[in-house]
Amino acid sequence: MAVVIASNLRKELAGDPLFEGVSFKVERRDRVALAGPNGAGKTTLLRILSGETELHGGELAFQKGTRVALHDQRPPLDRALSLREYVLSGARDLIATEEELRELETAMSAGAHDPATLRRYGEAQARLEHAGGYAWRDRTTSVVRGLGFADADLDRQLTTFSGGELTRASLARALGGDPDLLLLDEPTNHLDVASLEWLERELASLDAGIILVAHDRWFLEAVTNATLELVAGKATFFAGPWHAWRLEQAQRAEHAQKTADRIAVDIARLERFVERFRYKKSKAKQAQAKLTQIGRLRGERADATGEVDLLTRRSRSLGFEFLKPARSGRTVAEVDDLFLTAGDKHLLVDASFALERGEHVALIGPNGSGKTTLLETLLDRREPNAGRTRLGHGVEAAYFSQQEVELDERGSVLQCVQTMTGLQRPQAQSLLGKFLFSGWGEHEKAVKVLSGGERRRLALAIVVASGANFLVLDEPTNHLDLESREALEAALEAFPGTILLVSHDRALLDAVAERTLAIEGGRINSYDGGWADYVKIREERAALAEPPKAEKPKPHVRRALPERKRSTRPTELDVIEDEISTLETTVGELERELAEDWTNVDLLARHRRAREELQSLLVRWEALFERTQA
Repeated sequence: MAVVIASNLRKELAGDPLFEGVSFKVERRDRVALAGPNGAGKTTLLRILSGETELHGGELAFQKGTRVALHDQRPPLDRALSLREYVLSGARDLIATEEELRELETAMSAGAHDPATLRRYGEAQARLEHAGGYAWRDRTTSVVRGLGFADADLDRQLTTFSGGELTRASLARALGGDPDLLLLDEPTNHLDVASLEWLERELASLDAGIILVAHDRWFLEAVTNATLELVAGKATFFAGPWHAWRLEQAQRAEHAQKTADRIAVDIARLERFVERFRYKKSKAKQAQAKLTQIGRLRGERADATGEVDLLTRRSRSLGFEFLKPARSGRTVAEVDDLFLTAGDKHLLVDASFALERGEHVALIGPNGSGKTTLLETLLDRREPNAGRTRLGHGVEAAYFSQQEVELDERGSVLQCVQTMTGLQRPQAQSLLGKFLFSGWGEHEKAVKVLSGGERRRLALAIVVASGANFLVLDEPTNHLDLESREALEAALEAFPGTILLVSHDRALLDAVAERTLAIEGGRINSYDGGWADYVKIREERAALAEPPKAEKPKPHVRRALPERKRSTRPTELDVIEDEISTLETTVGELERELAEDWTNVDLLARHRRAREELQSLLVRWEALFERTQA
């Protein structure tokens, strides 16, 4: 059954239609990619579905009781909350369901056994079970961990978090509420690769419909099974994997181009006929008919050409290539026995590697592992704690940083390019045009007022014009749309010089890198190939280390606790383990009895109390166990 059905949706901005005639439906287990150029209305459509923005036409029909959660890039409004309070605020209906169950159990204990009460109790019980039962708070905590937070972060105030951390907190809030329809606007922003892979698994497991906007191609391929494309106010729905939609889109563009070319040939043939016979009386009527036909064909050609422009995004996508650089020595960079720290944290220990001329190398590792620190040390922007780095003979390096610290902010966009590249005004203007800075207004815009995406494009333009033979790139795809990412990927693939690339865009890593340097446990390990090759090696290594799989336990079977040696005299941990074992047996027996009679009020109350007591014991056990391992 569909979670939501949209029929002929219309939205206006300042009286002009943003989109109209948009129709689709989303069922549980549907993972729909919402695609389209910037300004097409993707975020607006998500906010309409969440009830935040009004419609100007059409109809939305939701399945009864549908719970909708929206994650977008807006920071939390109330910063006085802790992370725990903020994330749980997205699960208010689950808290209300627990309250309702307690009230119903009290009423049923007092003799309320009417069908309406029993039906309400069954519905509330089913709602809670769908979210994971009384352990749903534990699942919410696991979501927070999966998105890169530590347990200690749960009690921190939101005011102490960075912008990127607040974005991840918003995502945790949306995921933790067990929604039926999950709306995600750029959920991959500010996630490292480990969190991205966790999110892919989490979205695959949810019993919900999902609509998402993302520019991460690897993520889209892994998660989505349908695409809703918004272009020029119209919508096209495609059922199938993301790569199949891109192929179909390319085929549509090719067909439209062939149609436009064929019509152009027909128009030229008809124009020759009219030119030859329009003044001959015997052919005058035929010439007039041909003129009418030409008018109709010109309209068809304009439609076909317009479709080509829309499908290929020719009007607003990056188009560039790197300059052919000067030849460097064979060894471009060397790192020997490098030791790096950040405060009291050891980042790298005894790290050694070398880059050779023409190599395209990816540098990967979790957030905080020292990737940016290593790049800055390699370029002599910071001193190592120990060891040495060296650039080779004839190496000219260009650094594309996450913070765009290399931009000259003292003047306009055009002045910045001329100062930092040495280009004359016409060449600088031409370069800016390739990076979507068109016209006098954008050329004279002050650098300090540029948006994040504009700063990234300007910094990339300067790197392209540098003529460097060693590109050091730190997250170059941040704030770039999908088409611009693909243009950058093509340019990097064709670059004849040396590349050292840090990115969370796994599609870019896989396409560009011929070798991968991975920061693992404070050391650097080298692997041949790109991202897919690294994942294969990682999975093979994990399979060798994995113990034999145990038989999957039944719901009431005792929870497996980590092995430890018991002391000869019982400790508090020993006592709690025995209590957990006894209580899990009790819960299992109660569940077997409830399977035969779910209307037994006393059994229901005993089962709920036993589950809550068991959960409390498990929390105490985990705290004690961690203390003994410290």
